[in-house]
Amino acid sequence: MGADTLIKARELVKTYAMGEQTVHALRSVSLDIREGEFVAIMGTSGSGKSTLMNILGCLDLPTSGRYELAGEAVQDMAQDQLASIRNRRIGFVFQQFNLLPRTSALENVELPMLYAGVKAAERRSRAQEALLRVGLAERASHTPAELSGGQQQRVAIARALVNRPQLILADEPTGALDTATSEDIMRLLTALNAQGLTVVIVTHENDIANWARRKLVFRDGQIVEDVLQPPRPEAKPQAHA
Repeated sequence: MGADTLIKARELVKTYAMGEQTVHALRSVSLDIREGEFVAIMGTSGSGKSTLMNILGCLDLPTSGRYELAGEAVQDMAQDQLASIRNRRIGFVFQQFNLLPRTSALENVELPMLYAGVKAAERRSRAQEALLRVGLAERASHTPAELSGGQQQRVAIARALVNRPQLILADEPTGALDTATSEDIMRLLTALNAQGLTVVIVTHENDIANWARRKLVFRDGQIVEDVLQPPRPEAKPQAHA
């Protein structure tokens, strides 16, 4: 795994106006995440963890402070530049999967490449390769309704992988899954991290955070804990979660 800094955040502040009140979502947050790290961000609702995830994912900009992703200064980017860096460098995984219901697994995985202007033959090939990576090659023609929750999340992970990002951002990726399926999804993310992908997950569950090698805990818009964790025994994900 590389040792280059992928995420460099300095003195990030994010405030929101709610009526006459000012909400301080982030209070001078600074952190580095190196290429190949597996990081869990924890905290209660309102702690700032989701705000940080949105900034790291170039979905939102800080009120002040600096954020560099792979050496690119993000905080001053226009919306089209943010969309471009998201498409090139980041794969997103969400709690509710966000799959198109009447569209096959293969077509769902192809979607990010449409926005990237990839030609049809290559889209299909790369989507098939991504589904193979998550153990769902044989379910390529199935719609989300024909897949279990765990399989739908695997399709979502394949979709996140298909533009060959440097960073996977997963927001409560097991929140809609049972315990056994959650463990299988975390095995898959661990395996992808072992292949060199940087993985950052937001979770409020200790059992999920314990899969990561590093844990950041947020409280009141600040990092109150930043600890390294021992590696878990690696296990191959099962294909039919």
